Amino acid sequence: MAEDLWYWKYRLTARQPVNARSVRREFEGALVRIGEGFACLHPWPELGDPTLAKCLADLAGPRRWPIVRRALRCAKDDADARFIGDALLEEIDLPPSHATLPWQDERIADSAVEKGFDRIKIKAGRDPAGEGAFLCATAARHPELRWRIDCNEAFEPEAAEAFLLGIPEEVRWRIDFVEDPSPYAESTWERLRKAARVPLAVDREAAPGCTAAQVVVVKPAVDEPWLLAESAAARGQQVVVTSSMEHPLGQCFAAWEAAKLNVQFPGLVGVCGLQTHHLFTPSDFAERLGRWSPEFRPPGGTGLGFDDLLERLPWKRLA
Repeated sequence: MAEDLWYWKYRLTARQPVNARSVRREFEGALVRIGEGFACLHPWPELGDPTLAKCLADLAGPRRWPIVRRALRCAKDDADARFIGDALLEEIDLPPSHATLPWQDERIADSAVEKGFDRIKIKAGRDPAGEGAFLCATAARHPELRWRIDCNEAFEPEAAEAFLLGIPEEVRWRIDFVEDPSPYAESTWERLRKAARVPLAVDREAAPGCTAAQVVVVKPAVDEPWLLAESAAARGQQVVVTSSMEHPLGQCFAAWEAAKLNVQFPGLVGVCGLQTHHLFTPSDFAERLGRWSPEFRPPGGTGLGFDDLLERLPWKRLA
């Protein structure tokens, strides 16, 4: 098996810090080639993932980490499609995306509206007062927008409640959901939902049976989409598929899994979060995904795409 494993390390540079748990702007990941298929490994250690070095060692060894097993699934789907010359993203309906704004910038929010986004996802937890003020000011300028707030479990339950109750009720009515306001616990989330009267979404601790959440966020880079979607459908929860703010190849895998769930569970998948390449400085791969917009643009090529760019990479054998 080892002779079929190759990798190429990449580095993404964020324009600004991208969540409440990380002040980094440089992010290292790896594209991997397993046989004839390609995948992305982009861990977030500050959110509980193993380091990249551990991911690569696990890929060459026991393959016990979920992020590694999901990369194997991605590579298999990609290899199967490349074998028959099929473009996975070309003839399947891809869900639209919200606009992700990790930092407070009214100009970017205005640009998102101009580009056709009707939902904006903001990050919260690093500067609650400033984030709340930004939300209220931008919501006043764009009353047509719906909002999604991702806290990355940055709050304790009492602080999460105080933050949400500090948002005027007329703005809270326009919140689609609050994602990971605090570490998941059924009783505290149920109290928070009743107090703030906003839907709650579970991401990092998403698992079948998270009954206190109204929305389940599925990240194909680390989650098994079918299992989470099947449980959500049985409980009347909505599913939102997002990328892990990784390499464009990983974004394409997230889009592929979102499209499959659309077919397997009609009506279950809402507006997703598949467009994150604009958060980083440009690259040849990112340019293939086109301009920032709600619609996901396939990059062209077989499998998940990028054929010529992938072939030109200086691959290294994974021992």
